[in-house]
Amino acid sequence: MADTGDGKKEEADYKRLHSFPLIRHTDMPEEMRVEAMELCVTACEKYATNNESAAKMIKETMDKKYGSSWHVVIGEGFGFEITHEVKNLLYMFFGGSLAVCVWRCS
Repeated sequence: MADTGDGKKEEADYKRLHSFPLIRHTDMPEEMRVEAMELCVTACEKYATNNESAAKMIKETMDKKYGSSWHVVIGEGFGFEITHEVKNLLYMFFGGSLAVCVWRCS
C-alpha cells in the first residue's frame, strides 16, 4: 500500500515543476500580453485558494488599464467558446492544471 506522504510529495514536485506560466493561445500585442500574463500570475499566487478573488483582481485591473468589457475565467477542467475583440484574448496555464482565460468583448 502506498504511503500518503509520497503522494503529497509527488504532487508538490509536479506543482513546482509547472509553476511557470504557459501561454496556450493569445493574439494580444506583445506589451499587453506580458502585462496580462504577469497580472494573472500575481493574482493566482496572491489568491491561491480563491479563484473568484483572483478573477476579480484581474478583471478590475484590465478594466482600469485598457478600458471596460474584460472577462476572466479561472479554474481547472473547463471548456469554453467565446466571441472576443481581435487582439484581446489570452488563454494560459499556471501552476500545473490551473487555466486562466482573459478576453475583451464590446
